[in-house]
Amino acid sequence: MSSNPVAETVASLMPRARTELAELVAFQSVADFDQYPKSESEGAANWIADALRTEGFTDVALLDTPDGTQSVYGYLPGPAGAKTVLLYAHYDVQPPLDEAAWTSPPFELTERDGRWYGRGAADCKGGLIMHLLALRALKADAGVPVNVKVIAEGSEEQGTGGLERYAEEHPELLAADTIVIGDTGNFRVGLPTVTSTLRGMTLVRIQVDTLEGNLHSGQFGGAAPDALAALIRVLDSLRAEDGSTTVDGLSGDSVWDGLAYEEEQFRKDAKVLDGVELIGSGTVADRIWARPAVTVLGIDCPPVVGATPSVQAGARALVSLRVPPGVDAGEATKLLQAHLEAHTPWGARVSTEQIGQGQAFRADTTSPAYRAMADAMAVAYPGQDMQYAGQGGSIPLCNTLAALYPQAEILLIGLSEPEAQIHALNESVSPEELERLSVAEALFLRNYATD
Repeated sequence: MSSNPVAETVASLMPRARTELAELVAFQSVADFDQYPKSESEGAANWIADALRTEGFTDVALLDTPDGTQSVYGYLPGPAGAKTVLLYAHYDVQPPLDEAAWTSPPFELTERDGRWYGRGAADCKGGLIMHLLALRALKADAGVPVNVKVIAEGSEEQGTGGLERYAEEHPELLAADTIVIGDTGNFRVGLPTVTSTLRGMTLVRIQVDTLEGNLHSGQFGGAAPDALAALIRVLDSLRAEDGSTTVDGLSGDSVWDGLAYEEEQFRKDAKVLDGVELIGSGTVADRIWARPAVTVLGIDCPPVVGATPSVQAGARALVSLRVPPGVDAGEATKLLQAHLEAHTPWGARVSTEQIGQGQAFRADTTSPAYRAMADAMAVAYPGQDMQYAGQGGSIPLCNTLAALYPQAEILLIGLSEPEAQIHALNESVSPEELERLSVAEALFLRNYATD
């Protein structure tokens, strides 16, 4: 890192950052209270509130959002007449999946091969630590030159929309000139990247019924309509032969005109098995950033162990559809439901239910905030120009904030580069990336204050 005072301060704070991230990772803050105690999420929220108070934030509050979770808010006043910047992160995490399959315990931050491993290390407890490091570095130098609001969400991974609804009910709370969402990541380690687009998403549950009850497959199989087979047929209709998503009436030919994503690099990042083909058409960037993508998230059917020789009377599945910018998620939901119903075979009874939705997002990359961030990243990442990439995932809060504050500039950065393996086993964060992005955010706040 360079010898500028901000960079030197951040470097000196990294041992403290590791300790704090370890404390935060230790909270099993999965916002599914049927699986994990609510007290774990409450503990994480209180930890963040205490950290903000320690840094001089006023008006620190635990916000009880409509979905039964808490978001943490704090305000740090800057100089008179200064601009206001909102810094976002979330402290809830995905379940660790099979804890026994982790190389080290998921809720115990562990250093290995130059990375820090633990659930939430990158997504997105590390993002909260990034914000704290940036502010501490500025305070140690010439002070924080803007008003700062921090919001740490407690249910982002669940998609239950608690903070979105709270913000809509209290529109003045998160108002800002610029919003920094610390929940994305660089295209790869060491390449400074802002995320300029996010795909939206919809979740639809489909239920297929054919019989009053299960039947003996020897006695009735061959004529009795199998609900599980019908469900498989309709789910298969969502893909073309090459694996491209095919939802009747939904366009799938948009192209991405930004940063390229080479196929071999994608295969490596996605850990595609040797000999297995990628799906879809167009460039990799087209497929993951600019086009719709359907995924069957789960199917309710008998497990192999203990299965009986029966024709299934009913079956259901949960289907996710990611939609690119320019496509309304509500309209995509209607098209998906109509497709599922139209392609269900044999006159089987079918019902669909939407259970979640988020709109796509496209940033205005010509704004002054992006110029300020580009200059900051050029210092934090010497010799590297800031890149623009898309993100296949969704952050529904972005569109809520964009609607509430249409004049605000929104930037998306973060620690979730491909090696981080967020949502998967052995999630980790690069401490070097945490250090560089903290420097970049601090310098951005300084640049933006004077732009």
